[in-house]
Amino acid sequence: MANNILVTGTAGFIGRYVVRHFSELGWSVIGIDSSQSENAPLANLAAYYTVKLPNPLLSEIMQKHRPDVCIHCAGRAAPSLSMSEPTPDFYTNTVVTYEVLNALRLAVPGCRFIYLSSAAVYGNPGLLPISETQIPAPLSPYGFHKLQGETLCKEFSQIYGLPTASVRIFSAYGPGLRRQVLWDICQKIISGRTLVLQGTGYESRDFVHALDIAKAFRVIACDALMQGEVYNLASGREVTIRELVTSISNSLESNCIPQFDGVVPSGTPLNWKADISKLEELGFTTSVALERGVKTFANWCLAELVGV
Repeated sequence: MANNILVTGTAGFIGRYVVRHFSELGWSVIGIDSSQSENAPLANLAAYYTVKLPNPLLSEIMQKHRPDVCIHCAGRAAPSLSMSEPTPDFYTNTVVTYEVLNALRLAVPGCRFIYLSSAAVYGNPGLLPISETQIPAPLSPYGFHKLQGETLCKEFSQIYGLPTASVRIFSAYGPGLRRQVLWDICQKIISGRTLVLQGTGYESRDFVHALDIAKAFRVIACDALMQGEVYNLASGREVTIRELVTSISNSLESNCIPQFDGVVPSGTPLNWKADISKLEELGFTTSVALERGVKTFANWCLAELVGV
């Protein structure tokens, strides 16, 4: 297939990994983001547009570059914040997704569209591992809005024939991520602050490195059915927060003992472990083991926070 790709949200955490991965594979990558250009991986982009979506310029960009694939990385990724600020979450996730899909329908209806959804659509599943057939039960506006985006993808596939697939990403991590639990733990250990964390520590997540996320997108872009279907994207390994603290502490050569406040914030799922067999059937395999990924992340945090 041809290799012209449009990536929205190129200055974001996952967007930067996606741009670098496809550029290294020889694809011509066109980037869009609302951020200033210095936040985007310009060296890996054939063209870059500073555009706040939705925007009429989007159709012009698509008509000019005629992308074969569009990976939609733009959007808010803050489940807890969506609880208090649902309106901006709705507009940046649901509304912008509709506008991108509709622009593709009108400009390049054969473009293969990959939507970044989230495991947040599952809420607290009654069964682990979680397969794509489990009924979604979001706990936050963010989860509901991601599910709405999936429905839009299915709508545009079934009604207009636009090739789409939604990817339910579990707990993404990697150097460059300055939020969420790994960053929080590393910050507190490196700064010598008391390591107080939310919950009991027995909450669990299924972590997937951003390098593997980008790798999975290539597999989906080239080999997925693109009929509005969904795919889980994770490592398939359940890790408790207590286990994660131990791994990070070992990487930082710390003997820090965590304290847990016992409070699980509203909208926060308890336990996740993904069934990734559907994606594996397309040929996807993870390449970054958690222990190696955590050590790399911890070293990056040291360089960022201490300069070593």
